[in-house]
Amino acid sequence: MPKMTITTAPIDGQKPGTSGLRKKTKVFMGPHYLENFVQSMFDGIGGVAGKTLVVGGDGRYFNDRATQVILRMAAANGATKVIAGQNALLSTPAASHLIRSMKTDGGVILSASHNPGGIDEDFGIKFNMSNGGPAPEAVTNAMFARTKEIDRHYIWESTDVDLGTIGISTLGEMIVEIVDPVAAYVDLMQTLFDFPAIKAMFAGGARIRFDAMNAITGPYASAIIEDLLGAPKGSVVHETPLPDFGGMHPDPNPTWAHELMTEMMAKMPPLLVLRLTAMGTVTWLSARIATSAPPIASPLSQPTPTSHRDMHRVSKASRARCRHLPPSTVSPRRWVWNATRHRQAGNSSATCSTTAA
Repeated sequence: MPKMTITTAPIDGQKPGTSGLRKKTKVFMGPHYLENFVQSMFDGIGGVAGKTLVVGGDGRYFNDRATQVILRMAAANGATKVIAGQNALLSTPAASHLIRSMKTDGGVILSASHNPGGIDEDFGIKFNMSNGGPAPEAVTNAMFARTKEIDRHYIWESTDVDLGTIGISTLGEMIVEIVDPVAAYVDLMQTLFDFPAIKAMFAGGARIRFDAMNAITGPYASAIIEDLLGAPKGSVVHETPLPDFGGMHPDPNPTWAHELMTEMMAKMPPLLVLRLTAMGTVTWLSARIATSAPPIASPLSQPTPTSHRDMHRVSKASRARCRHLPPSTVSPRRWVWNATRHRQAGNSSATCSTTAA
């Protein structure tokens, strides 16, 4: 099956930021819209001929179809290899880790972060560089410039790639490797956090409730919290990624967390409750503690640093911002911790508040 050259014309409004391009799903599904931007993205990074890329997304509507298009366009543009998450799934931190650990040339991540998913909701696409971090402004500007003059895109004529089976296949002359989207990231987290200590905490009766909001973090949370750390089954809820996130709003904000807030304000709440964005990069954490120690950073939502050392530094800096809070020496207090990763790798901020038990 041959490489095809498709004649096209510029489409207005395809200006990406460091978080990529976000539009309504139906806009991306329109004629040439996705293809124009993907070709402009490839051209904006200097082409993908001879390069290796990572592809995956948060599982929202159109994620699987967009992945098929990107694979076919990468093959037609001369990429050597594409590594894709099984069923086109990859959280942003996991994609960042694969980009760095497998020494690829970058990755295409499909997500609109905390925006709702579904055919009538939002979709997004962005490029992360070889350091695992978002494309800098100079690169996104080059992509945007290309969208304003594009006149053709390349795509390989083929049937769909089997995204559901882990293994290696070919698409034209390009190698396609389908990988477990969770395994490598779980291995990484075990080098950064004291899993035996956390496991002992759960063995001692501590309870946790993690709401994955039917987005990408569900499989990671189930593998880490329940399977490895030994929290009781059911500690992770809404764990199955769905195209519309089950109608839930994938925003780690108490405004959208009525179920968890009700549980946290009960007489016997869990020690920790957590929510993350659809892409798994921003955490809302509420903790019931009896000392002034800051909350524990989540091993599910680490930022996109340029190195593992940066990852430790970001977590430490985020927690340090909570130290201004008064200690609780008599009664437990409930902490709400919001750690928001800035788009530049290695920067983080956090805000904290408490309510008396």
